[in-house]
Amino acid sequence: MSHEAQEIHEPETPHLDFQGTTPYEDYVKADVLTHLQHTLSDDPGEMVFLVTTQVMELWFTCVVHEWETAAKALREDDVPVAIAALKRSVRELEALNASWKPLGQLTPAQFNAYRGALGEGSGFQSAMYRRMEFLLGEKSASMLVPHRGAPRVHAELEKALHEPSLYDEVLRLLARRGHAIPASVLQRDVSRRYEPSEEVERAWAAVYSGDESDELARLGEALTDVAELVWRWRNDHLVATRRAMGAKPGTGGSAGVAWLEKRARKNVFPELWTARSYV
Repeated sequence: MSHEAQEIHEPETPHLDFQGTTPYEDYVKADVLTHLQHTLSDDPGEMVFLVTTQVMELWFTCVVHEWETAAKALREDDVPVAIAALKRSVRELEALNASWKPLGQLTPAQFNAYRGALGEGSGFQSAMYRRMEFLLGEKSASMLVPHRGAPRVHAELEKALHEPSLYDEVLRLLARRGHAIPASVLQRDVSRRYEPSEEVERAWAAVYSGDESDELARLGEALTDVAELVWRWRNDHLVATRRAMGAKPGTGGSAGVAWLEKRARKNVFPELWTARSYV
């Protein structure tokens, strides 16, 4: 073997000399992200609470993007693109739900050490989370009220309120594919909360009674994956809150655990669950 072949080559040094900021910083804005943490108490545990909450907001943003992509694809009858977006959102929802891990073990004393810094701040005031809920069909005009002081955010939420939800687009697709979705569902006021329909339940039962490889059946399963993880998110939120503060009223004037318990009992895309009893 030649001396050259035996030579061990050191890896080349990456490019280190840039004019101004690095291309990584220009793209990711890491310096902005890592300087957005301004704690309001002296408790060292507040930092993880703040960062975790900010991470949740970023995942909300990503999930909203995926569901809006899926809704647009469904309007255009492009089911594969919609399913791909929903499957990406499943991975994102799993990461979002894992965000409860740093907060899930908080004792009342640990949470109370910085709870006062939250003032009237509460997660239900999150505009991006509200957009997620609107896309799921959980519409409520009253949820725009907290955002009247932020014109851009209020306008985005008002637009989302009056647009068809992701599930509305799914049901319109089912109707175009020959399923008997009633006019009362197809022509409903989309700014109001979606209510279950027996006819929609029968349509899903028909989908699931057919070929499991059919793209509508695969769409149904992708939606069910999403619905399950949303349910898990709500339950993890409930458990973390119950552990940290028991049955005390929540911040921001909410009912705390009682309000979260009510939310956790609601199924997303309800007929996808009830139709299974008739397959």
